[in-house]
Amino acid sequence: MYMRFQKWSLAHTANLILAIFILPLHAQSDLIGDVRAQLAQNGFTGADSELRSYRTQHGVTPEYLEALSWMARGEAAAKQWEQAGTYARETRNLSEQQVAATKRQLDAEPHLAVALGAAYEVLAQVMEEKGQHAQAVSLLRSAVARYGNTSIRARLQKNLNLLVLVGKAAPPLEETQYLGPKPPTLASLKGSPVLLFFWAHWCVDCKAEVPVITRLRQEFAPEGLVVIGPTQLYGYAAQGSDAGPEQERAYIEAVRARYYASLRDMPVPLSKQNFNAYGASTTPTLVVLNRAGQVAMYHPGALSYDDLRSALQMAVAR
Repeated sequence: MYMRFQKWSLAHTANLILAIFILPLHAQSDLIGDVRAQLAQNGFTGADSELRSYRTQHGVTPEYLEALSWMARGEAAAKQWEQAGTYARETRNLSEQQVAATKRQLDAEPHLAVALGAAYEVLAQVMEEKGQHAQAVSLLRSAVARYGNTSIRARLQKNLNLLVLVGKAAPPLEETQYLGPKPPTLASLKGSPVLLFFWAHWCVDCKAEVPVITRLRQEFAPEGLVVIGPTQLYGYAAQGSDAGPEQERAYIEAVRARYYASLRDMPVPLSKQNFNAYGASTTPTLVVLNRAGQVAMYHPGALSYDDLRSALQMAVAR
């Protein structure tokens, strides 16, 4: 239990800190940008005060709820678990009330979807921190069942996978559409270690991970390591311009040629379903399978050469 919790907590803390301190602020909302800026300076009191003032003047809007969710994420990053739980519960309750009251689909309002996904993420993290593993798993499973057809599905699945996927049989990959060589089924790869490298054409960290994966693929070739790189269509291409499926596929091929040349022979299944099953809302997401086809490591985010090599060594040894 302790090791599982520690890996889950460290991964989430890193992601939360990255989001608050590095990712660009939402240009479309002064409130969200102001709250995140204050959290980056540990200005929790000022951020809370601004939220209260905004709510008095404007009520509970989708922008308010996303900003409130950043309070939950900020407190979690600071390991202030009680406060994080309080903000997360309020965000979830108010967000679900808005969905019910407006009778609109969750994804009709992007701020609302972001807020609700973050609320469940932090609530599960708080439960796991308190040793309530079963409750955290139950919460996320019920959320996946409820919101499985929305944009937050992959995010919810990611958090659930962090708690339960290691040691389990790897979910099969959907391989109807693909780039590069035809992907083998995971069932056919039993007996070989496998690295799944979930990436996106817009992802800078994915491009930075390529030299690491290339080096390790060469190093573990005698052990039979197979690398598969699932990706998906996002509906846009260069500079975020709208793109149809064929246009985006062509753009992905151009990105592969430029940034993934050393992995051009890597099979690339093209499916949103794979991202949902593996909870790859963070890119890259790295998954190591042992020779028995079980998940030996599940990691949303980039990894250093040493860390990924260590995971592969353990998978090969087992």
